[in-house]
Amino acid sequence: MYPGAFLSTHPDKPALIMGGSGFTQTYAELDAAANRLSHLLRAAGVHPGDHVAICMENHDRYLEVVWGCQYAGAVFTACSSRLTSGELSYIINDCKAKVFITSHYKADQATEVVPSTPGVTLRLMLDGTVEGYDPYEAAVAEQPPTPLPGERIAGIDMLYSSGTTGQPKGVTREFVPLPLETTPTSVTGLLTLLFGFTDDTVYLSPAPFYHAAPLRFCMAAHQIGCTVVAMEHFDPEQYLQLVERHRATASQVVPTMFVRMLKLPAAVRSAYDVSSLQTVVHAAAPCPVQVKQAMIEWFGPVIHEYYAGTEGNGFVYCNSPMWLAHPGTVGTPINCVVHICDDEGEEVPRGESGTIYFEGGATFEYHNDPEKTKGSRHPRQPWSTLGDVGYLDDDNFLYLTDRKAYMIITGGVNVYPQEAENVLVSHPKVIDVAVFGVPNDDFGEEVKAVVHPVTLPATAEEGDALAHELIAYCRSQLADVKCPRSIDFRAELPRHPTGKLYKRLLKDEYWQAAGRNI
Repeated sequence: MYPGAFLSTHPDKPALIMGGSGFTQTYAELDAAANRLSHLLRAAGVHPGDHVAICMENHDRYLEVVWGCQYAGAVFTACSSRLTSGELSYIINDCKAKVFITSHYKADQATEVVPSTPGVTLRLMLDGTVEGYDPYEAAVAEQPPTPLPGERIAGIDMLYSSGTTGQPKGVTREFVPLPLETTPTSVTGLLTLLFGFTDDTVYLSPAPFYHAAPLRFCMAAHQIGCTVVAMEHFDPEQYLQLVERHRATASQVVPTMFVRMLKLPAAVRSAYDVSSLQTVVHAAAPCPVQVKQAMIEWFGPVIHEYYAGTEGNGFVYCNSPMWLAHPGTVGTPINCVVHICDDEGEEVPRGESGTIYFEGGATFEYHNDPEKTKGSRHPRQPWSTLGDVGYLDDDNFLYLTDRKAYMIITGGVNVYPQEAENVLVSHPKVIDVAVFGVPNDDFGEEVKAVVHPVTLPATAEEGDALAHELIAYCRSQLADVKCPRSIDFRAELPRHPTGKLYKRLLKDEYWQAAGRNI
């Protein structure tokens, strides 16, 4: 279950095609490159179970780097290329990385983290070097393209949460030395059994490699023998172009990508043939009902959804027919049981919202954070939560309400911002929106919206007019208490490339400006 397994059947088949540059790497080339890096890591003292940290953009050679770590039996941590230097140093030190691999694109930050990461014994940089780093290309070129001698142990990932509600935390699993040749990744079976991947699949990946789902899906696709077409950055029209050009049959996206594609002019959307798509998977954030309905009408009933986390503690799934029968659901539990509990840990009746707990999924811990680990557990049962709120219907389908941390309490009423966000993003003048609570002396909090509009208002008068229009639109569909009392406009929201919104950053900004602590 690794790229080298296909050398006897299709060594010259593209394993990776980069959508922008056109860079192509065959299975034979990917296997040789991974072998070279595995030798280099072993020579640097990296043995099975030791840690390697990686921080790069969606680089042509990113997947060979993670496969090299996998071949060496390393525990590899893919770090977001959008982290601050302090956050990056924290992760490198927290996971105790012996090796740090980056690119010249990150040169400034790479220089900044050298003094604060003394535990790193080998630093490698692609596309050039700065002081303290060895050139990746020259270093691996000196190594043989053949496998490491003896039985090879499969590496695993240890990824960090995106930190949308706090400091990133590593999701750790016990490292068990298993043979590389026969050990699948954590999602390989999922891709074959649930999503129908075969070695004929052309998988289009538009998201950052460093995030859990894209990284794991791409590696699993290579274990199956697929061709991965990867985008350096998501662009809605380029995505459609790549589907048509490569006759992509499968893809994984996030709801914000659906929104961006639907905001394209009708003539642009209809210009591209997307009929090759057989499976389009989405996750990472709730998808507004109107958005998903429109995508099923456009792409056909090929859209699948799942609700899960890096933690791997549960999995909820629905395909298009299941969703059409239960609009708004994120699916029904697979290989786990979902419990909805109140703040005291008691289960609530069907249809009532509460904290979502999983029973029967994988166990996990947050690295070096026993308090966060404890906080993810049910007070009396061996169940765990991702911190989301939702409810189950009578058919055992789950609906997400919001994250518990984002709930607004205004005048004693609990308001979940997701409802207003789902309404506002459907307005034709809105590209993106964040709703959260801000201080109010009378009610404790009031509902606030920050909107990324299609066109930024040129004057204060235009801004006021658009704000009034959007508030009225929201109130036409929701109770007044759930709608924003005021709206600000920005050219972009602090959204993670995987679709998650850094709402904490916006909320902190407004509370600090009011001289208040959250």
